[in-house]
Amino acid sequence: MLFVRRRIYNEFASLQPSEGNECIKANAKSCGECIQVGAKCGWCTDPEFLKQGEATSTRCDELESLRKRGCSGAKVENPRGSQEALKNKTVTNRNKGAKKLRPEDITQIQPQKLTLSLRSGEPQSFNLKFKRAEDYPIDLYYLMDLSYSMKDDLENVKNLGTQLMLEMSKITSDFRIGFGSFVEKTVMPYISTTPAKLLNPCTGDQNCTSPFSYKNVLKLTSNGQEFNTLVGRQQISGNLDSPEGGFDAIMQVAVCGEHIGWRNVTRLLVFSTDAGFHFAGDGKLGGIVLPNDGKCHLENNMYTMSHYYDYPSIAHLVQKLSDNNIQTIFAITEEFQPVYKELKNLIPKSAVGTLSANSSNVINLIIDAYNSLSSEVILENSKLAEGVTIAYQSRCKNGVTGEGEMGRKCSNISIGDEVSFTISITAKQCPKMGKPETIKIKPLGFTEEVEIALNFICECDCHKNGTENSDICHKGNGTYECGACRCNEGRIGRHCECSTNEVTSEDLDKNCRKDNGTDICSNNGDCVCGTCECKKRENPEERYSGKFCDCDNFNCDRSNNKLCGGHGHCECRVCICDANWTGSACDCSLDTTTCLASNKQICNGRGTCECGTCKCTDPKFQGPTCEICPTCPGVCAEHKECVQCRAFGTGEKKETCERDCSYFNLIKVKDRDKLPQPGQAFPLMHCKERDANDCWFYYTYAVNNNTEKEVHVVETLDCPAGPDIIPIVAGVVAGIVLIGLALLLIWKLLMIIHDRREFAKFEKEKMNAKWDTGENPIYKSAVTTVVNPKYEGK
Repeated sequence: MLFVRRRIYNEFASLQPSEGNECIKANAKSCGECIQVGAKCGWCTDPEFLKQGEATSTRCDELESLRKRGCSGAKVENPRGSQEALKNKTVTNRNKGAKKLRPEDITQIQPQKLTLSLRSGEPQSFNLKFKRAEDYPIDLYYLMDLSYSMKDDLENVKNLGTQLMLEMSKITSDFRIGFGSFVEKTVMPYISTTPAKLLNPCTGDQNCTSPFSYKNVLKLTSNGQEFNTLVGRQQISGNLDSPEGGFDAIMQVAVCGEHIGWRNVTRLLVFSTDAGFHFAGDGKLGGIVLPNDGKCHLENNMYTMSHYYDYPSIAHLVQKLSDNNIQTIFAITEEFQPVYKELKNLIPKSAVGTLSANSSNVINLIIDAYNSLSSEVILENSKLAEGVTIAYQSRCKNGVTGEGEMGRKCSNISIGDEVSFTISITAKQCPKMGKPETIKIKPLGFTEEVEIALNFICECDCHKNGTENSDICHKGNGTYECGACRCNEGRIGRHCECSTNEVTSEDLDKNCRKDNGTDICSNNGDCVCGTCECKKRENPEERYSGKFCDCDNFNCDRSNNKLCGGHGHCECRVCICDANWTGSACDCSLDTTTCLASNKQICNGRGTCECGTCKCTDPKFQGPTCEICPTCPGVCAEHKECVQCRAFGTGEKKETCERDCSYFNLIKVKDRDKLPQPGQAFPLMHCKERDANDCWFYYTYAVNNNTEKEVHVVETLDCPAGPDIIPIVAGVVAGIVLIGLALLLIWKLLMIIHDRREFAKFEKEKMNAKWDTGENPIYKSAVTTVVNPKYEGK
């Protein structure tokens, strides 16, 4: 028979299950590869660690498994991560009345700079503190819509400088204010480009200034009067469509730091308008298709590229506002509140306030919005390197904690309050080339940040002491490091003794076939340079071994689902039993102490002891020592109280039932026909007992083949039937009612008879009565008859 075999060999490849020990599944070629698999993996550097047939990758395993297999702790490479604080200045404790500090001397976040050494799968955690400093400097830039609809608002803003300075002095002694205005892109169809409209875009006799995109009117200053003066000179302009070009202005305010005068302090941008906004894509209406470049284009404090670049997108604005630590306050009229509230949800650290029709409430709006923004701290981090993850856990005021996305923020923070965060950084893998990375974490809207340098542990310490082209590695064909050879390109084998071109050679395969058979390495390994290297198992305790990988330590007989019954060990598929144990699965005990009965006789004299278990010769006796006799007299009375308390909750032992009566399994049946009957595999006793209420209960007692005591009991008591109260009561009541009715009927009948007799007597006397028909001399008629003498009777 011709066997065609094609084998592409990899020294460390073996058949592995989809789940299990990740260290084994990795097939690590070197110590460096091993420690990158996970934090649980270690590498044994002991040169004598490997057994016959085991591949080099067997050195990589879980720490406990390596210890059990004989690798001492001193020879296990298991580097751990570490951290070091390079700058850890404490947060500033300062009152408003204290000595004035420069912004750079105020610390609100701690620590400021860290170095973390990360090993794959092992998180490194550190605590970050944040404390709102009192009297912290504030820069506020007021960006106002100067389209015609904002005419009355401009009048109220002209005195904003000094009033706002006065109010903000209650919060900080270092406050600066600036002013800018915007209208719209200076192209059709946003404005009218006719010469007359370019000079005065307003209608009628209104005098307006020429339209513009964005103008930086006043750089940030601490002079409130200068603000009032310059704003007082501003004039309203106009445009054609309803939405305004405010996004162009916000972008320039964010990126033109030198022109605006931003300091590294709290930066507030107040955006005041009574209309909507254009955003990316709307520029196509005016023939503008180039995306906004996010750069500063101010000349003489005017935005000069509005006709060239499209409006910025919301995402672009979010990025620039975040990069420049600017917190935005949208002062918007009631009509456009829903639109800007949706915008607020997209822009972190922003607030929306309702602006009155003429901006008369703008100061209170700014104060309220500032308090809202400054009472919340939200952490954000820069882009993470590939394979690096970060997790946050917050500990805020009043014991409030948060995890996940909620772990990034704390709310309701007052001035002087300190909150803390636990930040955990984990590397899932080493980056390419193992280069260090730097990430930054900062609270949104604040300039301070934590700089974290990440170093990755990608090699073991023993790698530094490796010997290149070592003689141990077959005439210098590899580097000997960490107790093993790391082969050069094109070489394989435990000692790099073979070339990859020789792996498929039939001559070498012959040395890997047992008894000149057809199976190479018994199908449990690979033939490497004429030597079998056995496959690894998912379970590190299970191994193939032998010259032809024909032995293993996991295919021996089992007992109770345990290899060699748990009383021996498996060697080349044969159980080697411990002392006092025998049998193919080491499941037969030679110790007879377990067969001794209470009378010190083996199996109570009624059986034989086999493998530590009694085989009872008398069929009436059962149990581990042949002492239980379920059919012997007295069994029913012995268990009566326990059956009664467990089945019905009554009897003398009901208070101690759980303690005294848990020695048998109770099974309830519906009636006596369901009780077990004689003739089954083990003897049983039928019992009938009576309780204190003269009720009978029925049960059976038996000891099954597993020496477990079983009691089957009828779940209902058989009690003597008592008098039926309801029919008796009903009969008595019915009798009383019937007797009453009968008496009434008799009385009624007698009355009827009596009345009829009296009436008959009356009638009889009436018939016998004789009346006088003469005129009564006493009677005088009341009628008098008078005859008219003139009447002739005609």
